[in-house]
Amino acid sequence: MDATQLTAISPHALGQRLQAARKRRGLTQEEAASAIGVARTTMVAIEKGERRIRANELLQLAQVYGQSVNDLLRDRPQLAPFAPQFRSQRVQWPEANSVFDASIAEFEALCQNYLELEHLVGAPLTRREPPEVQLDGIDIDALAESVAQSERGRLGLGDAPIPLLRTLLENEVGLRIFYMELQPSGALAGLYAYSPELGGCIAVNRLHPEERRRWTLAHEYGHFLADRQRADVLPETGRRRADDERFADAFARNFLLPKSGVVRRFQHVRTAGKPFTFADLLVLAHDYGVSVEAMALRLEELRLLQTGTADKLKAGKNRIRAHQRELGLPPIPGNDDLLPRRYQLLALQALEQELISEGQFAHFLRADRLTARQRIELLQSAADDAAFFADIAALPLFSAEEDLAIV
Repeated sequence: MDATQLTAISPHALGQRLQAARKRRGLTQEEAASAIGVARTTMVAIEKGERRIRANELLQLAQVYGQSVNDLLRDRPQLAPFAPQFRSQRVQWPEANSVFDASIAEFEALCQNYLELEHLVGAPLTRREPPEVQLDGIDIDALAESVAQSERGRLGLGDAPIPLLRTLLENEVGLRIFYMELQPSGALAGLYAYSPELGGCIAVNRLHPEERRRWTLAHEYGHFLADRQRADVLPETGRRRADDERFADAFARNFLLPKSGVVRRFQHVRTAGKPFTFADLLVLAHDYGVSVEAMALRLEELRLLQTGTADKLKAGKNRIRAHQRELGLPPIPGNDDLLPRRYQLLALQALEQELISEGQFAHFLRADRLTARQRIELLQSAADDAAFFADIAALPLFSAEEDLAIV
């Protein structure tokens, strides 16, 4: 480490970076202080910029935080910290604040890395942000349906199923989407944040099945449309009744399952006097990339299935999975990479232009050196999206097995 690097950066700026790195590691100030042999009060002063860190202390902290000294010192785009935006949400998991903070810090770091790569190669993200929707004094459900129809029209979707939702929102809207292992485990489905520099940023729990990830994405996209400046935490379970949450839920439902398309497909099944069966429900849910329960709830809402059907299905998840296997339904296609494809290509471009080292490339991709080299080969050989996403297999035809109660 060049001594001039340490004196060139302000103690306040370096303190903020050290604090973010500590939180990403899930460490307390006391634990970090102990690791380098100083008092907790000293660590507090370092992170506040009130005491300049010494070179040997920085070397130790970089090792503890799993980062290079260069990563901590190099000039980077500066963003307002995410943590204050999510502070009110921490009360949901008082026993797990440290792991929640670590998820927020890593989400922020990935967004900052994305922006840094854009600055390095001179390739700003094209953002196609529609005007923000106002919720005050309006029928939330009717507004959500109208906005969903409008967005589908703007994005050229009609009322057909959306095959690759993440790719669509990244490429056509300009959202920054990451599939992370969010913590606390089993508690978080998604995160949403916004800043003028970044635009809309979404983190989705990559441990969830694709149909749940798609619903989370659509829900957080609803927040982007109607409550753009406010951060959101989507719990894995439970319902919230604030207007912005009601809008996001209703938007997701109408965006993923448009009334006209769902009704038309439902009626097509019954045109020859054929009953709508359990197998038909499984196929319809698969076509639209949602859970069977979500599709049943939508059909109930549209008065096409008897109320209570979804509740019965909820109690028989193992039965549903068995029938899906029997029908040969392939996994719902998606891209569960941690990082957006564009982010990875920007990192490759920066590496090829010798703007970053191979070690920095690995750090940007959150990979070890061997995995990073394999990713380089994959990125270099990929001519188009077909190399990144699995082909969508043609759906087979199915015979009726069980009748469902039709309204």
